[in-house]
Amino acid sequence: MENVAVFDSPGKGRGLKASKEFWAGDVIFTEPSVSAVVFDGHSERICHSCFRRQDKLQRCGQCKFAHYCDRTCQRAGWAEHKQECSAIKAYGKAPNENIRLVARIMWRIDKEGSVMSDMQLVTLDELEDHLNDMTEDELKEFKVDIHNFLDYWPRNSKQHTVEYIFHIFGVINCNGFSVSDQRGLQAVGVGLFPNLCLVNHDCWPNLNNITFFIKIELRSLGKIEAGEELTVSYVDYLNLSEERQRLLKTQYFFDCTCEHCKGRIKDDLKMAGREVDGVKPSEDQVKEATDFCFEMLEKMENARISGNYHELVKICQNTVDKTEPILADTHIYLLRMYSTLSEVQAYLQHFEDAAEYARKMVDGYMKLYHPNNAALGMAAMRAGVTHWQAGLIEVGHGMICKAYAILMVTHGATHPITKDLEAMRIQTEMELRMFKQNEYVYHSMREAALKNKPMTMMHEPKSVEEGIKNLFHRRK
Repeated sequence: MENVAVFDSPGKGRGLKASKEFWAGDVIFTEPSVSAVVFDGHSERICHSCFRRQDKLQRCGQCKFAHYCDRTCQRAGWAEHKQECSAIKAYGKAPNENIRLVARIMWRIDKEGSVMSDMQLVTLDELEDHLNDMTEDELKEFKVDIHNFLDYWPRNSKQHTVEYIFHIFGVINCNGFSVSDQRGLQAVGVGLFPNLCLVNHDCWPNLNNITFFIKIELRSLGKIEAGEELTVSYVDYLNLSEERQRLLKTQYFFDCTCEHCKGRIKDDLKMAGREVDGVKPSEDQVKEATDFCFEMLEKMENARISGNYHELVKICQNTVDKTEPILADTHIYLLRMYSTLSEVQAYLQHFEDAAEYARKMVDGYMKLYHPNNAALGMAAMRAGVTHWQAGLIEVGHGMICKAYAILMVTHGATHPITKDLEAMRIQTEMELRMFKQNEYVYHSMREAALKNKPMTMMHEPKSVEEGIKNLFHRRK
Protein backbone atom coordinates (compact mmCIF):
# COMPACT_ATOMS: atom_id res chain seq x y z
CA MET A 1 0.00 0.00 0.00
CA GLU A 2 3.00 2.29 -0.48
CA ASN A 3 1.19 3.93 -3.42
CA VAL A 4 -1.47 5.53 -1.20
CA ALA A 5 -1.83 7.43 2.04
CA VAL A 6 -4.79 7.96 4.36
CA PHE A 7 -5.81 11.60 4.83
CA ASP A 8 -8.76 13.73 5.95
CA SER A 9 -10.70 14.65 2.82
CA PRO A 10 -12.53 17.98 3.19
CA GLY A 11 -16.23 17.37 3.68
CA LYS A 12 -15.88 13.60 3.28
CA GLY A 13 -13.95 12.31 6.29
CA ARG A 14 -11.13 9.88 5.72
CA GLY A 15 -9.95 9.18 2.19
CA LEU A 16 -6.97 7.93 0.20
CA LYS A 17 -4.58 10.08 -1.80
CA ALA A 18 -1.83 9.14 -4.26
CA SER A 19 1.69 8.98 -2.83
CA LYS A 20 3.22 9.37 -6.29
CA GLU A 21 2.29 10.18 -9.88
CA PHE A 22 0.25 7.66 -11.87
CA TRP A 23 -0.65 7.27 -15.53
CA ALA A 24 -3.64 5.69 -17.27
CA GLY A 25 -3.79 1.95 -16.61
CA ASP A 26 -1.42 1.94 -13.62
CA VAL A 27 -2.45 -0.39 -10.79
CA ILE A 28 -2.89 1.64 -7.60
CA PHE A 29 -3.40 -1.38 -5.36
CA THR A 30 -4.97 -4.80 -5.18
CA GLU A 31 -6.68 -6.15 -2.08
CA PRO A 32 -8.00 -9.60 -1.14
CA SER A 33 -11.27 -9.76 0.75
CA VAL A 34 -11.31 -10.14 4.53
CA SER A 35 -14.01 -12.69 3.82
CA ALA A 36 -16.48 -13.43 1.05
CA VAL A 37 -19.52 -15.66 0.49
CA VAL A 38 -21.41 -16.87 -2.55
CA PHE A 39 -24.82 -15.29 -3.18
CA ASP A 40 -27.77 -17.43 -2.06
CA GLY A 41 -28.97 -17.82 -5.64
CA HIS A 42 -25.58 -19.13 -6.85
CA SER A 43 -24.75 -21.48 -3.98
CA GLU A 44 -24.96 -24.65 -6.11
CA ARG A 45 -23.28 -23.26 -9.25
CA ILE A 46 -20.25 -21.40 -7.86
CA CYS A 47 -17.28 -22.84 -5.99
CA HIS A 48 -17.37 -21.56 -2.40
CA SER A 49 -13.56 -21.39 -2.31
CA CYS A 50 -12.27 -19.99 -5.63
CA PHE A 51 -15.62 -18.52 -6.85
CA ARG A 52 -15.33 -20.18 -10.26
CA ARG A 53 -18.46 -21.14 -12.14
CA GLN A 54 -18.52 -24.87 -12.88
CA ASP A 55 -21.08 -27.24 -14.43
CA LYS A 56 -20.38 -29.95 -11.86
CA LEU A 57 -19.42 -29.16 -8.29
CA GLN A 58 -18.77 -31.42 -5.31
CA ARG A 59 -20.99 -30.81 -2.30
CA CYS A 60 -19.69 -30.71 1.26
CA GLY A 61 -20.63 -34.04 2.80
CA GLN A 62 -21.25 -32.52 6.23
CA CYS A 63 -23.39 -29.39 5.81
CA LYS A 64 -24.68 -30.29 2.31
CA PHE A 65 -24.56 -26.56 1.43
CA ALA A 66 -21.04 -25.57 0.38
CA HIS A 67 -19.93 -26.63 -3.11
CA TYR A 68 -16.41 -26.93 -4.49
CA CYS A 69 -14.60 -27.56 -7.79
CA ASP A 70 -12.70 -30.50 -6.30
CA ARG A 71 -10.88 -31.70 -3.20
CA THR A 72 -8.15 -29.09 -3.73
CA CYS A 73 -10.65 -26.23 -3.47
CA GLN A 74 -12.39 -27.90 -0.54
CA ARG A 75 -9.12 -28.15 1.39
CA ALA A 76 -8.23 -24.55 0.48
CA GLY A 77 -11.59 -23.30 1.77
CA TRP A 78 -11.72 -25.45 4.90
CA ALA A 79 -10.14 -22.86 7.21
CA GLU A 80 -13.08 -20.51 6.61
CA HIS A 81 -15.72 -23.19 6.20
CA LYS A 82 -14.86 -25.32 9.25
CA GLN A 83 -16.85 -23.33 11.81
CA GLU A 84 -19.49 -22.41 9.24
CA CYS A 85 -20.01 -26.09 8.42
CA SER A 86 -20.74 -26.99 12.04
CA ALA A 87 -22.99 -23.96 12.48
CA ILE A 88 -25.07 -24.81 9.38
CA LYS A 89 -25.50 -28.40 10.57
CA ALA A 90 -26.59 -27.26 14.03
CA TYR A 91 -28.90 -24.56 12.63
CA GLY A 92 -30.50 -26.99 10.19
CA LYS A 93 -30.04 -24.84 7.10
CA ALA A 94 -27.81 -22.18 5.59
CA PRO A 95 -28.83 -18.62 6.56
CA ASN A 96 -28.87 -15.79 4.03
CA GLU A 97 -25.68 -14.36 2.51
CA ASN A 98 -25.49 -11.37 4.85
CA ILE A 99 -25.65 -13.55 7.97
CA ARG A 100 -23.10 -15.97 6.51
CA LEU A 101 -20.72 -13.12 5.67
CA VAL A 102 -21.02 -11.47 9.09
CA ALA A 103 -20.40 -14.82 10.77
CA ARG A 104 -17.29 -15.51 8.68
CA ILE A 105 -15.92 -12.03 9.42
CA MET A 106 -16.53 -12.39 13.16
CA TRP A 107 -14.89 -15.81 13.29
CA ARG A 108 -11.85 -14.26 11.61
CA ILE A 109 -11.87 -11.29 14.00
CA ASP A 110 -12.00 -13.70 16.95
CA LYS A 111 -8.99 -15.55 15.56
CA GLU A 112 -6.81 -12.72 14.22
CA GLY A 113 -8.16 -9.46 15.63
CA SER A 114 -9.53 -6.45 13.74
CA VAL A 115 -6.30 -5.96 11.75
CA MET A 116 -5.71 -9.07 9.66
CA SER A 117 -2.84 -7.96 7.42
CA ASP A 118 0.16 -5.63 7.44
CA MET A 119 -1.39 -4.05 4.33
CA GLN A 120 -4.66 -3.15 6.08
CA LEU A 121 -5.02 0.62 6.55
CA VAL A 122 -8.16 0.64 8.69
CA THR A 123 -9.65 -1.67 11.30
CA LEU A 124 -13.13 -3.10 10.90
CA ASP A 125 -14.11 -1.32 14.10
CA GLU A 126 -13.28 2.03 12.46
CA LEU A 127 -15.41 1.49 9.35
CA GLU A 128 -18.68 3.42 9.11
CA ASP A 129 -21.91 1.52 9.80
CA HIS A 130 -24.36 4.45 9.33
CA LEU A 131 -26.81 2.86 11.75
CA ASN A 132 -27.88 6.31 12.96
CA ASP A 133 -28.77 7.31 9.39
CA MET A 134 -31.09 4.38 8.72
CA THR A 135 -34.86 4.52 8.72
CA GLU A 136 -37.02 2.58 11.15
CA ASP A 137 -37.98 0.12 8.40
CA GLU A 138 -34.34 -0.53 7.56
CA LEU A 139 -33.51 -1.11 11.22
CA LYS A 140 -36.44 -3.53 11.50
CA GLU A 141 -34.95 -5.60 8.67
CA PHE A 142 -31.62 -5.55 10.48
CA LYS A 143 -33.26 -6.79 13.65
CA VAL A 144 -34.71 -9.78 11.79
CA ASP A 145 -31.26 -10.67 10.46
CA ILE A 146 -29.67 -10.21 13.88
CA HIS A 147 -32.32 -12.40 15.51
CA ASN A 148 -31.56 -15.13 12.98
CA PHE A 149 -27.82 -14.55 13.40
CA LEU A 150 -28.03 -15.10 17.15
CA ASP A 151 -29.83 -18.40 16.55
CA TYR A 152 -27.17 -19.38 13.99
CA TRP A 153 -24.08 -18.27 15.97
CA PRO A 154 -22.67 -21.30 17.86
CA ARG A 155 -22.73 -21.28 21.66
CA ASN A 156 -19.12 -22.48 21.75
CA SER A 157 -17.93 -19.48 19.69
CA LYS A 158 -16.98 -16.21 21.38
CA GLN A 159 -20.11 -14.27 22.28
CA HIS A 160 -20.40 -10.62 21.22
CA THR A 161 -22.67 -7.77 22.25
CA VAL A 162 -25.72 -7.01 20.15
CA GLU A 163 -24.29 -3.53 19.54
CA TYR A 164 -21.14 -5.00 18.00
CA ILE A 165 -23.13 -7.39 15.84
CA PHE A 166 -25.25 -4.44 14.69
CA HIS A 167 -22.04 -2.62 13.76
CA ILE A 168 -20.72 -5.46 11.60
CA PHE A 169 -24.08 -5.80 9.83
CA GLY A 170 -24.04 -2.04 9.20
CA VAL A 171 -20.50 -2.21 7.82
CA ILE A 172 -21.55 -4.97 5.40
CA ASN A 173 -24.62 -3.02 4.35
CA CYS A 174 -22.60 0.09 3.53
CA ASN A 175 -19.31 -1.42 2.40
CA GLY A 176 -20.01 -4.88 0.99
CA PHE A 177 -18.65 -5.21 -2.56
CA SER A 178 -19.68 -7.85 -5.03
CA VAL A 179 -17.26 -10.60 -6.03
CA SER A 180 -17.13 -11.83 -9.62
CA ASP A 181 -16.66 -15.23 -11.22
CA GLN A 182 -13.57 -16.23 -13.20
CA ARG A 183 -14.74 -14.30 -16.27
CA GLY A 184 -14.99 -11.11 -14.26
CA LEU A 185 -18.39 -10.28 -15.79
CA GLN A 186 -21.01 -11.56 -13.38
CA ALA A 187 -21.32 -10.89 -9.66
CA VAL A 188 -21.64 -14.20 -7.80
CA GLY A 189 -20.94 -13.24 -4.19
CA VAL A 190 -20.20 -10.46 -1.73
CA GLY A 191 -17.10 -9.66 0.30
CA LEU A 192 -15.54 -7.01 2.50
CA PHE A 193 -12.44 -5.04 1.41
CA PRO A 194 -11.40 -2.63 4.21
CA ASN A 195 -8.91 -0.52 2.22
CA LEU A 196 -11.36 -0.06 -0.63
CA CYS A 197 -13.85 1.32 1.90
CA LEU A 198 -11.53 4.30 2.35
CA VAL A 199 -11.79 5.31 -1.33
CA ASN A 200 -14.38 8.08 -1.59
CA HIS A 201 -16.93 8.63 -4.33
CA ASP A 202 -16.82 11.06 -7.23
CA CYS A 203 -19.26 11.02 -10.14
CA TRP A 204 -16.27 11.61 -12.48
CA PRO A 205 -13.68 9.40 -10.73
CA ASN A 206 -9.99 8.92 -11.47
CA LEU A 207 -10.00 5.16 -10.71
CA ASN A 208 -11.76 2.07 -12.02
CA ASN A 209 -12.26 -0.81 -9.61
CA ILE A 210 -12.84 -4.38 -10.71
CA THR A 211 -13.42 -7.53 -8.69
CA PHE A 212 -11.72 -10.66 -9.94
CA PHE A 213 -12.36 -13.82 -7.92
CA ILE A 214 -12.00 -12.69 -4.29
CA LYS A 215 -9.69 -9.72 -4.80
CA ILE A 216 -10.29 -6.19 -5.98
CA GLU A 217 -7.99 -4.11 -8.18
CA LEU A 218 -7.95 -0.34 -8.66
CA ARG A 219 -6.50 1.18 -11.84
CA SER A 220 -5.92 4.78 -12.84
CA LEU A 221 -8.17 6.14 -15.61
CA GLY A 222 -5.73 8.91 -16.50
CA LYS A 223 -2.88 10.94 -15.07
CA ILE A 224 -3.05 11.34 -11.28
CA GLU A 225 -0.75 13.79 -9.53
CA ALA A 226 1.02 12.93 -6.28
CA GLY A 227 -1.21 14.10 -3.40
CA GLU A 228 -4.40 13.96 -5.48
CA GLU A 229 -7.40 12.23 -3.86
CA LEU A 230 -8.26 8.80 -5.26
CA THR A 231 -11.93 8.28 -6.11
CA VAL A 232 -14.29 5.70 -7.58
CA SER A 233 -17.92 6.06 -8.63
CA TYR A 234 -20.64 4.38 -6.57
CA VAL A 235 -23.40 5.07 -9.13
CA ASP A 236 -23.73 5.24 -12.90
CA TYR A 237 -22.82 8.62 -14.39
CA LEU A 238 -25.54 8.18 -17.01
CA ASN A 239 -28.08 9.23 -14.37
CA LEU A 240 -28.93 12.91 -14.03
CA SER A 241 -27.16 14.79 -11.23
CA GLU A 242 -30.31 14.96 -9.12
CA GLU A 243 -30.91 11.22 -9.46
CA ARG A 244 -27.28 10.39 -8.62
CA GLN A 245 -27.51 12.56 -5.52
CA ARG A 246 -30.75 10.87 -4.50
CA LEU A 247 -29.24 7.39 -4.91
CA LEU A 248 -26.12 8.31 -2.99
CA LYS A 249 -28.10 9.84 -0.13
CA THR A 250 -30.49 6.90 0.06
CA GLN A 251 -27.94 4.10 -0.29
CA TYR A 252 -24.72 5.58 1.08
CA PHE A 253 -25.98 8.36 3.38
CA PHE A 254 -24.05 11.35 2.05
CA ASP A 255 -24.66 14.40 -0.13
CA CYS A 256 -22.48 14.41 -3.23
CA THR A 257 -20.78 17.77 -3.80
CA CYS A 258 -18.54 16.78 -6.71
CA GLU A 259 -18.04 19.25 -9.56
CA HIS A 260 -20.32 17.31 -11.90
CA CYS A 261 -23.21 17.36 -9.39
CA LYS A 262 -22.74 20.97 -8.34
CA GLY A 263 -22.47 22.17 -11.94
CA ARG A 264 -25.00 19.62 -13.27
CA ILE A 265 -22.43 18.95 -15.98
CA LYS A 266 -23.84 17.21 -19.08
CA ASP A 267 -27.39 17.12 -17.64
CA ASP A 268 -28.43 19.30 -20.56
CA LEU A 269 -27.09 16.71 -23.04
CA LYS A 270 -28.82 13.86 -21.21
CA MET A 271 -32.23 15.50 -21.67
CA ALA A 272 -31.58 17.40 -24.92
CA GLY A 273 -33.65 17.70 -28.07
CA ARG A 274 -32.26 16.83 -31.51
CA GLU A 275 -30.97 19.75 -33.54
CA VAL A 276 -31.38 19.40 -37.32
CA ASP A 277 -29.96 22.10 -39.62
CA GLY A 278 -29.87 24.53 -36.72
CA VAL A 279 -33.53 23.92 -35.82
CA LYS A 280 -34.36 22.56 -32.35
CA PRO A 281 -37.69 21.13 -31.16
CA SER A 282 -39.65 23.13 -28.61
CA GLU A 283 -39.34 22.43 -24.87
CA ASP A 284 -42.88 21.05 -24.89
CA GLN A 285 -42.03 18.61 -27.68
CA VAL A 286 -38.93 17.40 -25.83
CA LYS A 287 -40.89 17.04 -22.59
CA GLU A 288 -43.67 15.11 -24.32
CA ALA A 289 -41.16 12.74 -25.98
CA THR A 290 -39.27 12.32 -22.70
CA ASP A 291 -42.44 11.49 -20.77
CA PHE A 292 -43.47 8.99 -23.44
CA CYS A 293 -40.04 7.28 -23.25
CA PHE A 294 -40.25 7.11 -19.46
CA GLU A 295 -43.69 5.50 -19.67
CA MET A 296 -42.44 2.95 -22.21
CA LEU A 297 -39.42 2.04 -20.06
CA GLU A 298 -41.74 0.44 -17.49
CA LYS A 299 -43.57 -1.54 -20.17
CA MET A 300 -40.22 -2.53 -21.64
CA GLU A 301 -39.03 -3.88 -18.28
CA ASN A 302 -42.25 -5.87 -17.81
CA ALA A 303 -41.78 -7.47 -21.23
CA ARG A 304 -38.17 -8.31 -20.37
CA ILE A 305 -39.14 -9.92 -17.06
CA SER A 306 -41.83 -12.03 -18.74
CA GLY A 307 -39.38 -13.11 -21.46
CA ASN A 308 -41.58 -11.72 -24.25
CA TYR A 309 -38.68 -10.51 -26.40
CA HIS A 310 -40.69 -9.90 -29.56
CA GLU A 311 -43.05 -7.63 -27.59
CA LEU A 312 -40.00 -5.96 -26.05
CA VAL A 313 -38.59 -5.20 -29.51
CA LYS A 314 -41.96 -3.87 -30.64
CA ILE A 315 -42.21 -1.50 -27.66
CA CYS A 316 -38.66 -0.21 -28.10
CA GLN A 317 -38.92 0.12 -31.87
CA ASN A 318 -42.19 2.07 -31.67
CA THR A 319 -40.71 4.34 -29.01
CA VAL A 320 -37.58 5.01 -31.07
CA ASP A 321 -39.60 5.69 -34.22
CA LYS A 322 -41.75 8.21 -32.36
CA THR A 323 -39.09 9.99 -30.29
CA GLU A 324 -35.85 9.74 -32.29
CA PRO A 325 -36.73 12.73 -34.53
CA ILE A 326 -37.19 14.85 -31.38
CA LEU A 327 -34.64 13.62 -28.82
CA ALA A 328 -30.87 14.06 -29.12
CA ASP A 329 -28.61 11.03 -29.54
CA THR A 330 -27.36 11.71 -26.00
CA HIS A 331 -30.81 11.57 -24.37
CA ILE A 332 -30.51 8.93 -21.65
CA TYR A 333 -33.96 7.39 -22.23
CA LEU A 334 -33.26 7.01 -25.93
CA LEU A 335 -29.87 5.46 -25.10
CA ARG A 336 -31.62 2.90 -22.91
CA MET A 337 -33.83 2.00 -25.85
CA TYR A 338 -30.78 1.63 -28.11
CA SER A 339 -29.04 -0.55 -25.51
CA THR A 340 -32.04 -2.83 -25.07
CA LEU A 341 -32.69 -3.13 -28.81
CA SER A 342 -29.06 -3.99 -29.57
CA GLU A 343 -29.02 -6.65 -26.88
CA VAL A 344 -32.36 -8.29 -27.72
CA GLN A 345 -31.95 -8.10 -31.50
CA ALA A 346 -28.58 -9.84 -31.13
CA TYR A 347 -30.26 -12.51 -28.98
CA LEU A 348 -32.89 -12.96 -31.71
CA GLN A 349 -30.03 -13.08 -34.28
CA HIS A 350 -31.20 -9.95 -36.10
CA PHE A 351 -27.58 -8.87 -36.29
CA GLU A 352 -27.83 -5.93 -38.69
CA ASP A 353 -30.50 -4.25 -36.55
CA ALA A 354 -28.50 -5.05 -33.40
CA ALA A 355 -25.38 -3.50 -34.95
CA GLU A 356 -27.19 -0.29 -35.90
CA TYR A 357 -28.53 0.29 -32.38
CA ALA A 358 -25.24 -0.70 -30.76
CA ARG A 359 -23.43 1.91 -32.89
CA LYS A 360 -25.94 4.60 -31.90
CA MET A 361 -25.53 3.61 -28.25
CA VAL A 362 -21.74 3.94 -28.44
CA ASP A 363 -22.00 7.28 -30.28
CA GLY A 364 -24.12 8.65 -27.44
CA TYR A 365 -21.96 7.17 -24.70
CA MET A 366 -18.83 8.74 -26.18
CA LYS A 367 -20.35 12.20 -25.70
CA LEU A 368 -21.26 11.51 -22.06
CA TYR A 369 -18.80 9.14 -20.41
CA HIS A 370 -15.16 9.59 -19.48
CA PRO A 371 -13.02 8.38 -22.44
CA ASN A 372 -11.72 5.49 -20.33
CA ASN A 373 -15.00 4.57 -18.63
CA ALA A 374 -15.40 0.79 -18.37
CA ALA A 375 -19.08 1.01 -19.38
CA LEU A 376 -18.05 2.71 -22.62
CA GLY A 377 -15.53 -0.05 -23.23
CA MET A 378 -18.13 -2.76 -22.67
CA ALA A 379 -20.58 -0.98 -24.99
CA ALA A 380 -17.91 -0.73 -27.70
CA MET A 381 -17.20 -4.43 -27.25
CA ARG A 382 -20.89 -5.25 -27.76
CA ALA A 383 -21.03 -3.01 -30.81
CA GLY A 384 -17.92 -4.61 -32.24
CA VAL A 385 -19.26 -8.12 -31.77
CA THR A 386 -22.67 -7.32 -33.27
CA HIS A 387 -21.11 -5.60 -36.30
CA TRP A 388 -18.87 -8.63 -36.78
CA GLN A 389 -21.91 -10.91 -36.48
CA ALA A 390 -23.68 -8.79 -39.11
CA GLY A 391 -20.72 -9.12 -41.49
CA LEU A 392 -19.78 -5.45 -41.15
CA ILE A 393 -16.15 -6.24 -40.54
CA GLU A 394 -14.67 -2.74 -40.97
CA VAL A 395 -16.81 -1.09 -38.30
CA GLY A 396 -16.68 -4.24 -36.16
CA HIS A 397 -12.88 -4.29 -36.10
CA GLY A 398 -12.76 -0.57 -35.28
CA MET A 399 -15.16 -0.98 -32.36
CA ILE A 400 -13.27 -3.99 -30.99
CA CYS A 401 -9.99 -2.05 -31.18
CA LYS A 402 -11.64 0.83 -29.30
CA ALA A 403 -12.99 -1.51 -26.63
CA TYR A 404 -9.60 -3.19 -26.30
CA ALA A 405 -7.84 0.16 -25.80
CA ILE A 406 -10.28 1.18 -23.05
CA LEU A 407 -10.24 -2.15 -21.22
CA MET A 408 -6.45 -2.26 -21.31
CA VAL A 409 -6.69 0.80 -19.06
CA THR A 410 -9.64 -0.24 -16.89
CA HIS A 411 -9.00 -4.00 -16.61
CA GLY A 412 -5.40 -4.63 -17.71
CA ALA A 413 -3.87 -7.08 -20.17
CA THR A 414 -4.28 -10.19 -18.00
CA HIS A 415 -8.01 -9.85 -17.30
CA PRO A 416 -10.12 -12.52 -19.07
CA ILE A 417 -12.25 -9.91 -20.87
CA THR A 418 -9.16 -8.17 -22.23
CA LYS A 419 -7.70 -11.48 -23.35
CA ASP A 420 -10.95 -12.27 -25.19
CA LEU A 421 -10.85 -8.85 -26.84
CA GLU A 422 -7.25 -9.37 -27.90
CA ALA A 423 -8.24 -12.65 -29.57
CA MET A 424 -11.17 -10.89 -31.27
CA ARG A 425 -8.92 -8.04 -32.39
CA ILE A 426 -6.49 -10.46 -34.04
CA GLN A 427 -9.35 -12.41 -35.65
CA THR A 428 -11.13 -9.35 -37.04
CA GLU A 429 -7.85 -7.85 -38.24
CA MET A 430 -7.20 -11.02 -40.23
CA GLU A 431 -10.74 -11.00 -41.62
CA LEU A 432 -10.48 -7.32 -42.51
CA ARG A 433 -7.35 -7.96 -44.57
CA MET A 434 -9.16 -10.80 -46.36
CA PHE A 435 -12.19 -8.54 -46.92
CA LYS A 436 -10.06 -5.78 -48.49
CA GLN A 437 -8.37 -8.27 -50.80
CA ASN A 438 -11.58 -9.90 -52.06
CA GLU A 439 -15.03 -9.14 -50.63
CA TYR A 440 -16.73 -12.01 -52.47
CA VAL A 441 -14.29 -14.63 -51.19
CA TYR A 442 -14.52 -13.19 -47.68
CA HIS A 443 -18.32 -13.41 -47.53
CA SER A 444 -18.35 -16.88 -49.12
CA MET A 445 -15.89 -18.22 -46.55
CA ARG A 446 -17.75 -16.47 -43.74
CA GLU A 447 -21.09 -18.04 -44.71
CA ALA A 448 -19.51 -21.47 -44.94
CA ALA A 449 -17.89 -21.08 -41.53
CA LEU A 450 -21.16 -19.94 -39.92
CA LYS A 451 -22.99 -23.03 -41.16
CA ASN A 452 -20.51 -25.16 -39.26
CA LYS A 453 -20.26 -22.99 -36.15
CA PRO A 454 -22.88 -20.29 -35.48
CA MET A 455 -21.53 -17.16 -33.85
CA THR A 456 -22.34 -16.49 -30.22
CA MET A 457 -22.11 -13.30 -28.23
CA MET A 458 -20.12 -13.34 -25.02
CA HIS A 459 -22.03 -12.76 -21.79
CA GLU A 460 -22.06 -9.27 -20.34
CA PRO A 461 -24.19 -7.40 -17.79
CA LYS A 462 -27.62 -6.61 -19.24
CA SER A 463 -27.08 -2.92 -18.67
CA VAL A 464 -24.71 -0.40 -17.23
CA GLU A 465 -26.99 -0.13 -14.21
CA GLU A 466 -26.70 -3.87 -13.58
CA GLY A 467 -22.93 -3.62 -13.83
CA ILE A 468 -22.87 -0.94 -11.16
CA LYS A 469 -25.30 -2.85 -8.94
CA ASN A 470 -23.18 -5.98 -9.32
CA LEU A 471 -20.14 -4.15 -8.08
CA PHE A 472 -21.65 -2.31 -5.13
CA HIS A 473 -23.65 -4.96 -3.32
CA ARG A 474 -26.62 -3.56 -1.46
CA ARG A 475 -29.26 -5.06 0.76
CA LYS A 476 -32.44 -5.60 -1.24
